[in-house]
Amino acid sequence: MYPTTRRNRVMTVSGTGKVKAQPDMVTIELGVMTEGRELREVQEDNARVMQQVIESIVKMGVPEESIQTVEYSVVPRYDYDNGQQVFRGYQVTNRVSITIEDIPLTGAIVDSAVQSGANQVSGITFSVKNPDMLYQQALSEALRDAYGKAVTMAQAMRLQLDPSPIKVIERGEENAVPLAKAGTFASATPIEPGELQIEAAVEVQFQFFA
Repeated sequence: MYPTTRRNRVMTVSGTGKVKAQPDMVTIELGVMTEGRELREVQEDNARVMQQVIESIVKMGVPEESIQTVEYSVVPRYDYDNGQQVFRGYQVTNRVSITIEDIPLTGAIVDSAVQSGANQVSGITFSVKNPDMLYQQALSEALRDAYGKAVTMAQAMRLQLDPSPIKVIERGEENAVPLAKAGTFASATPIEPGELQIEAAVEVQFQFFA
């Protein structure tokens, strides 16, 4: 039993936990941008090229359901001549995302898409299929880290520590961040997935007694 007096004697410690993982998914964002004066012609040209891009990706074994449109925009373009706004034409942009598990195929997909007419590669994002499980591991590490700090502080000050925390605050889930890069795939465009790190942070309050 712990003393019931001086309940306001509380120490607050922070803890962090980190879990490393190899990515098992990749999302590639690429697009086709076309320009011209006649909107219908620009749209038709854009649709034709994007269809070529999608067909080239599907031929590589990527299911069509793994390809998703993320942006389609039509923007009028203007120039300025002696302070006057002069219509130049239209810019049409169509961007898609491709999500696959066959990470070594990433470079080849980028190459094939560019060769088929894609003129924008806006992002390649590596991730894991089950981030929640990894975050739970990181959270457990963070709690152990906080408890270890509390024990060390109590021992250094010769205090009696109640090991049951009176308050735990989760400081939020951190997104997976890339670490050192791993090997390069054998493709014309080298893509390096590297390693991901998932972090968790907590703030924990423990009661202690002299």
